[in-house]
Amino acid sequence: MKKQYAKAGVDVDLGNKVKSTIPRLVKSTHRSEVLGKIGGFGGLFQAQFKDYKEPILVSSIDGVGTKLKVAEMLNKHDTIGEDLINHCVNDIAVLGAEPLFFLDYIGTSQLEPTRFKQILTGLVRGCRKAGCALIGGETAQMPGLYHGKDYDLVGTIVGVVEKKKMINGSTILPGDILIGLPSSGLHTNGYSLARRLLFEEWGLKLSTRIPGAKGTLGELLIATHINYQPLLKKVGSQVKIKGLAHITGGGLLDNLPRILPAQVNAEVELGSWSMSPLFRYLVDRAKLPVEEQYQTFNMGIGMVIIVAARDAQKVMKLTRGYAIGQTVKGHGIVKMVDRTA
Repeated sequence: MKKQYAKAGVDVDLGNKVKSTIPRLVKSTHRSEVLGKIGGFGGLFQAQFKDYKEPILVSSIDGVGTKLKVAEMLNKHDTIGEDLINHCVNDIAVLGAEPLFFLDYIGTSQLEPTRFKQILTGLVRGCRKAGCALIGGETAQMPGLYHGKDYDLVGTIVGVVEKKKMINGSTILPGDILIGLPSSGLHTNGYSLARRLLFEEWGLKLSTRIPGAKGTLGELLIATHINYQPLLKKVGSQVKIKGLAHITGGGLLDNLPRILPAQVNAEVELGSWSMSPLFRYLVDRAKLPVEEQYQTFNMGIGMVIIVAARDAQKVMKLTRGYAIGQTVKGHGIVKMVDRTA
């Protein structure tokens, strides 16, 4: 039966052999709350919230998107897992949550041992840095659904936050300040458009160096998504954070409204932060309208912190972030403002 299955494109024996490398790596991410062993039907995590009076579990699921295509072009898969962890950590960090555990999904046409180990190494590295236990996952060989060297990488994270300390944007008022934290590049969004422009329309190579950039185009595109959680935790210990927005798919235009009260707008000032050569090259050469720029890419801002005006300078000093705008009376939308015009 296994031989027939192998003829159909699924090598069970190879899958088992590759998965045998998992336990040792994954165990290095485990916290004291992790029970059981890797390979069971479910991951076990003992909920011990000794320092919480009203613990709220926070969960999120996301993927790396077509940045995987860049990893394939570079034949470099050891950072993609860390991208996924950091993206998911940021998604729950905006609520003030501490990451607890993570589960991954890898779907592929055919399991390739070297690539699988690289992906897993990135996942483990990201979990270690985030203090997040990798307690389970799924690796699926599905020829016919995935083709050639295609694969997908998705993950689910669970964290915890004290109910009274949860950050939900409800205290945001007109006159608060938006502090933008720099991104490392595209992070994990906008790659479908970027790849089409850079490689299909303009015919550039991974080795191309665009004006003013440090590193090749391949190096710029594969740069790891930043985990902001440790920095946000430091800021939150010193000032009151009113709201946080992880700038992912939808950019500043679609992500900031997710935390704005119904009676408050956010005004983002164009030119108020230093934009990397990669973003400038993309939007200038493609002649992208402002709205499309800030809805497709993060444009150099990976996280936005909203604080009272009196705390803005302190937060900028702690984070080396930029004051990119302010809140005003409105109805829960974002406006891009060009004060130099």
